[in-house]
Amino acid sequence: MNNIQSILSIAKRTLETEGKAVLNLMGQLDDQFAHAVQHILDSQGRVVVSGVGKSAIIASKIVATLNSTGTPAIFMHAADAIHGDLGTIQKDDVVVCLSKSGNTPEIKALLPLIKVGKNKLIGITGNMDSILAKQADFVLNTFVEKEACPNNLAPTTSTSAQMAMGDALAICLLELRGFSSADFAKYHPGGSLGKKLYLRVADIVVNNQKPQVDINSNVKEVIVEISEKMLGVTAVMENDKVVGVVTDGDIRRMLSKYDNINGLTAKDIMTSNPKSVDVDTLAVKALKMLQEKEISQLLAFDNGSYVGVVHLHNLINEGIL
Repeated sequence: MNNIQSILSIAKRTLETEGKAVLNLMGQLDDQFAHAVQHILDSQGRVVVSGVGKSAIIASKIVATLNSTGTPAIFMHAADAIHGDLGTIQKDDVVVCLSKSGNTPEIKALLPLIKVGKNKLIGITGNMDSILAKQADFVLNTFVEKEACPNNLAPTTSTSAQMAMGDALAICLLELRGFSSADFAKYHPGGSLGKKLYLRVADIVVNNQKPQVDINSNVKEVIVEISEKMLGVTAVMENDKVVGVVTDGDIRRMLSKYDNINGLTAKDIMTSNPKSVDVDTLAVKALKMLQEKEISQLLAFDNGSYVGVVHLHNLINEGIL
């Protein structure tokens, strides 16, 4: 038990240290940050993000975030840049260099080469007296008092600060560009995230059968239709219009209510005014409707015409839930 408490204590201390460092970044933001964002926004090129060691890993993450939120970006390892990869940087590109100390040998070697190309340089560093800070056109201060590592050696708090600053850059650019959820979907077509942004009811309904019975259909016909179409529901039609639904629950309630079901029809056991959704509705919105109404199915309509059923299980299978 003591060992468990000790482990939790270390974890909490680590999170507290890193959390405070990230919050402290707000006090370190100044006009340099705003000018850096504006310059990237006005640039006709890409954002080339570079670093070495742990900073290189954070640089890769920042590149991924920028690309996914509408700002073209590419990663360039600082060590590789001076051995042939400097050609990555094109005429209108903005270069972002990450370095806690701002004085690593690779960064020192890279800076004059960037200047030769006349590309604007944004430095993200925790050392405002470093070569990187002094030579950068814009400096973003990621100073941290200490690493979460008890020896104050392993990059932990400092890399969290770098990542948070990169996120701040990306989100500012996202909002200034008016980058919408529809735009986001273009860059995230796969997985559950993408599906939440683009999958519509029409994409699901087309794979389901279309259960329906006439308002005067007898109970056996209703039960067979529900069973065969395997959606736990059937629409009830009159003159080609939906007038109600019969669900598995309606069948159970009928059996509890009536001793003799001979002569009963769909009209006698249906639920009027069924819950419905338009085929153009996002699947994630349909899921919200099901959850709010505490039901399992919605009838789907296309321009007022009944086209099928979307079931909760469909949304689960698609990874929406």
